[in-house]
Amino acid sequence: MSKPVSEPMNQSRLAPTLLCLCLALGAAPSLRAGEADVLEGVVTPLGDDRYRIDATVRHADTGWDHYADRWDVLAPDGTRLGSRELAHPHENEQPFTRSLTLEIPAGVTRITLRANDSVHGTGGASVELDVPR
Repeated sequence: MSKPVSEPMNQSRLAPTLLCLCLALGAAPSLRAGEADVLEGVVTPLGDDRYRIDATVRHADTGWDHYADRWDVLAPDGTRLGSRELAHPHENEQPFTRSLTLEIPAGVTRITLRANDSVHGTGGASVELDVPR
């Protein structure tokens, strides 16, 4: 009885298989994780020009080398009113919501929530919200 002869793997099938394997192992994080996006936000007045801001962020975090590391609250003129630092990657929690309490000056009636990631900086989707007075 003779042994079956295996055919060599077709190279056109090998490349996609290797790419999938590399992505699954995190070998090419820049191919998987783009910019961080703010999906939605909520502004809750607390009194005395203080507000709780909740932001829902989505980013394909791949670990410490590429993750959403902050989101900002911006005035209409681009002034940063506050930032929520994100202390660790959220690979297994997407999207995620975090809050920040800050003072918003009386003249500011609209804010923008913008996320940042450790590789691309800012640039993903942002959300504009009215400030309830």
